[in-house]
Amino acid sequence: MPKQSNNMSGLQCLASENIWFDKHCYDEAEKRFYEGANGPSAQQQVKTTLQQAKGRQQKRQHRNSSSHAGGDQELVSRMKSLELENQALHKVVAEMRAALQKLESRVGVLEKTPAAAAVVPCAKAAPVKQVENGDDDDDDDIDLFGSDEEDEEAARLKQERVDAYAAKKSKKPVLIAKSSILLDVKPWDDETDMGKLEECVRSVQMDGLLWGASKLVPVGYGIKKLQINCVVEDDKVGTDILEEEITKFEDFVQSVDVAAFNKI
Repeated sequence: MPKQSNNMSGLQCLASENIWFDKHCYDEAEKRFYEGANGPSAQQQVKTTLQQAKGRQQKRQHRNSSSHAGGDQELVSRMKSLELENQALHKVVAEMRAALQKLESRVGVLEKTPAAAAVVPCAKAAPVKQVENGDDDDDDDIDLFGSDEEDEEAARLKQERVDAYAAKKSKKPVLIAKSSILLDVKPWDDETDMGKLEECVRSVQMDGLLWGASKLVPVGYGIKKLQINCVVEDDKVGTDILEEEITKFEDFVQSVDVAAFNKI
């Protein structure tokens, strides 16, 4: 009996407790507690994540659009520079064509002009000595060999005149073909002594070569080239010989170019 009374008291105690019947209230309270402790809910976290991803995508699109715009500007600037360079090349080609046509016309005129033919004046015939017909007594005075002496005299006179003409012709000045050449002599770098470089160039001496004025022309990055003029005789000095002689100074000269070439 005492044991049954104890069991009844336990059931009564359990029946008097209502904690399991209010479990949803405790669950809701627990949920609110953890939400307050851990921050926003999962839905809010997803929303925040989506907003962040959208912001990153907008930033990426903005960077792509700005990079495309910068690339387009660079492409336009390069096209403009190429157009300017193309125009300069067209101008140089036109000048070279005009110079070539001028040279061809000059050569054509020189080829059509005939060489001056040597004109040798004919020697006048020596006057023939007339023999008057006289009496038979004067027959002994006639020189039957006088014709040979007159032929010798005419030949001598002719030879003297030919020699005189040849001597006169030899004293005439001979036309010498000359050209004016403008050279561009480039150094290795901006540390090259340009005064020494010009001294080396002018040290090149040969028959038919005459050096003229010179100046320093900026090239870029502090480098200057020597632009020097010279007059040469075409039969004695050529551009190839000049370039070969100047480029022998390897410590100062990098290259030699012909900037202008004109016949005198």
